[in-house]
Amino acid sequence: MVSSDKNWSADLDLILDAARQAGEIANGYFRQSPEVWWKNEGRSPVSAADFAANDRLQSLLLKARPNYGWLSEETDDDSARLTCETLFVVDPIDGTRAFIAGEPIWCVSVAVVHEGRPVAGVLVAPALQQEYQAVAEGPALRNGAPIAVRSEVEVDELVLAADDKIVKKLQPELAIHRVSHVPSLAYRLAMVADARIDGTIVKKDSHDWDLAAADLILERAGGALTGLDDQPLIYNRETVRHGVLVAGTRHARHVLLPHLVTGAAG
Repeated sequence: MVSSDKNWSADLDLILDAARQAGEIANGYFRQSPEVWWKNEGRSPVSAADFAANDRLQSLLLKARPNYGWLSEETDDDSARLTCETLFVVDPIDGTRAFIAGEPIWCVSVAVVHEGRPVAGVLVAPALQQEYQAVAEGPALRNGAPIAVRSEVEVDELVLAADDKIVKKLQPELAIHRVSHVPSLAYRLAMVADARIDGTIVKKDSHDWDLAAADLILERAGGALTGLDDQPLIYNRETVRHGVLVAGTRHARHVLLPHLVTGAAG
């Protein structure tokens, strides 16, 4: 938990407005065959919509908070962010592959990170007409209404969003119902927060920008996103990649972590 006397509500209002504007821009490209390039040695697509949304976010946010640092999937990383106590962590379109394919599960993800932890976070999913938001010490909201993770009452079967290979390794020992693939990692975490699933397992090499906003939303909804050590993530490190992670209710994490630690997610 971040210890700070600052009220982050003004920052939440700022990033929500910026994410809505970026989402409107991205939605203008949606199902319009935007130009696409490939990065990371051809492994990851990026579209004209990603760049346009990123430009709007960067312009709005850094103009409003010029002393904050900046970390975005679509901006070259600048080590100067490491000297910043507070920074914006942004994914202009989380779920770019789905966006390019014309599938609606994608979102604009924006967080304010202070001293290594998110203190304000929003996910705006225009094609789904959904918005998630949270601020440190406040409730998690979806479209303005409070949300919470599923009840801690033990269930016979865990409902998970996870890679099929991982689930098959776990299933001999655990009762798991795997939901269909969810192409946006941030949105998968939001599904835990609003009680549609019990948890999700995140394969290694996710990035700060995939996680920070949804991490806070999930935390304020009563769940958690942790490493295999069951500890919260620290953001704005020199490396922005993470190892295998687990997100879920306390019960889901209690059930999953021992099996993941022994290598089921490898």
